[in-house]
Amino acid sequence: MDFDDTPEDAAFRTEARAFLEAHAPRKTGTDADWSRGAMAEHPDEQAVYHKRCQEWQATLYDNGWAGIAWPKAFGGRGGTPAQQIIFNQEAARYDVTSGFVGAAQHLVGPPLMRHGSPEQHARHLGPLLRGDELWCQLFSEPGAGSDLAALATRAVRDGDEWMVNGQKVWTSAAQHADFGILLARTDPDAPKHKGITFFIVDMRTSGIDIRPLVQATGLTHFNEVFLTDVRIPAENVVGEVHGGWAVARTTLASEAGMIGGAGQSSTFDAVLALARECGRTGDPEIRLALADVYLRERILKFHQYRMQTAIMHKRGTPPDPSVLKNFFTQSLSKRVELAIALQGAAGMLAGKDAIHDGFWQKQVVAQFSSRIGGGTNEVHKNMIGERALGLPAEPRSDKDVAWRDLPRS
Repeated sequence: MDFDDTPEDAAFRTEARAFLEAHAPRKTGTDADWSRGAMAEHPDEQAVYHKRCQEWQATLYDNGWAGIAWPKAFGGRGGTPAQQIIFNQEAARYDVTSGFVGAAQHLVGPPLMRHGSPEQHARHLGPLLRGDELWCQLFSEPGAGSDLAALATRAVRDGDEWMVNGQKVWTSAAQHADFGILLARTDPDAPKHKGITFFIVDMRTSGIDIRPLVQATGLTHFNEVFLTDVRIPAENVVGEVHGGWAVARTTLASEAGMIGGAGQSSTFDAVLALARECGRTGDPEIRLALADVYLRERILKFHQYRMQTAIMHKRGTPPDPSVLKNFFTQSLSKRVELAIALQGAAGMLAGKDAIHDGFWQKQVVAQFSSRIGGGTNEVHKNMIGERALGLPAEPRSDKDVAWRDLPRS
């Protein structure tokens, strides 16, 4: 690995640091940091958090720091992936975040840039990059989660429009979204991967019913979305009709890499500080568990360094995005579960009654969404086996069977 800056990278880092110092406060590592607001429970607090995320994204855009690695033709800075990595490293020290605005750019930007029409580029990429318009991802369904290609939402051509009927679930931030990227089945007689089309849908269209799902944390990040006779203009198809699976794979690959490379709201240092606060650092079993948490965090960091080396210096083989994603979720689980164990009986408390106002309790309950979001750990293990290790693919009896003939839940 080689993650030292080249002279050009060092100059860019200095420029990025100067911009951040002029436009953002440093993190304090406490609840005073607004960038931790993703875990806010009250709707008013969530609204403030989303607004500040949009304001920060607009600040980036207006000062030429949004979409650093996006081509200039699409409204970006026209920089390199290495420069995006450097900026993210520097920004991690400051009390700023684009939140789900930035996440949506990872989900929506790559498929639109790669597969979208010039008209779609002109209409959507600018407002997406500035954060003026929010997006959601309408992929998963009650009967099509891990096996996404089994989706049953139907789109039928009607003149210059498509009429869509179906249900989506686990749609993050749908209640805030202006637009969504939607997968729908347009040819039920084709095998399940070949009869899908990728759409852009205006979330204010008649027939869309968004119902927030209250999670175990008390938050409502996810939603179920019902589509009843929703009409989508034909020009909102992204890529080829019936060719939506290839477009979706662009989104899914970007999503896994985004999750695996994400910063974490809690770290080993925070768990170690908690262990000292609780007087548990002399316990040999606790010390062993702390070592495990530290090692997993470092393994994830070195995987990210491998990715950084491949991008910045064109050396080595970058880790598969599925490897990054699964190491992220494993590292998170070990860390937050240890934090609760350190608290002993007090770990059963929640909210204001708990240590640190229940921060760790929220984290331990929220960990399960990371194991599922962006593809379950089990699905990613299959992809690691097939893509990274070159193992034979799992037997598939449904590969050439028409979707309408498949058994479904």
